[in-house]
Amino acid sequence: MRVGLTRHQLREVAFQTIFSMMYQEDAAIIDSISYTLSLMDESFELEEEDLVIPTYLEVVVTGITEKQDILDEVIEKHLKGWKINRLAKADLIILRLAIFEMLYLKDIPNKVSLNEALELAKTYSDDESKRFINGVLSSVLEDIETETV
Repeated sequence: MRVGLTRHQLREVAFQTIFSMMYQEDAAIIDSISYTLSLMDESFELEEEDLVIPTYLEVVVTGITEKQDILDEVIEKHLKGWKINRLAKADLIILRLAIFEMLYLKDIPNKVSLNEALELAKTYSDDESKRFINGVLSSVLEDIETETV
């Protein structure tokens, strides 16, 4: 079965999967993605053998997991008066997701990644966090455009 979701919905699944994996560090990535998909859509069969996980989901969740230290260094560099361990988990995941897209997924325009991060922040954070995320990502984007990241 092929999962038919919009790119925004796929980002939500990626966000939710990564969030859940923060509390289940030994969980397999594909199992975590499958479980999150099953929560989104009751018709989705968790045990379905012919399930096709969207490539975007697998690439993003795996990439963020593997490159977390690099992503966190980029985030830390752009925090003004903050430490990464003080960030809300949801905000940290949104930042990691957007920065991963900006650095590693060249088929997605950087401004789209930034705007999608703000959409996720509307759902999973508050207005103050949304502004904070916008500031950090705008700073990262500026460095990417001047090739200083």
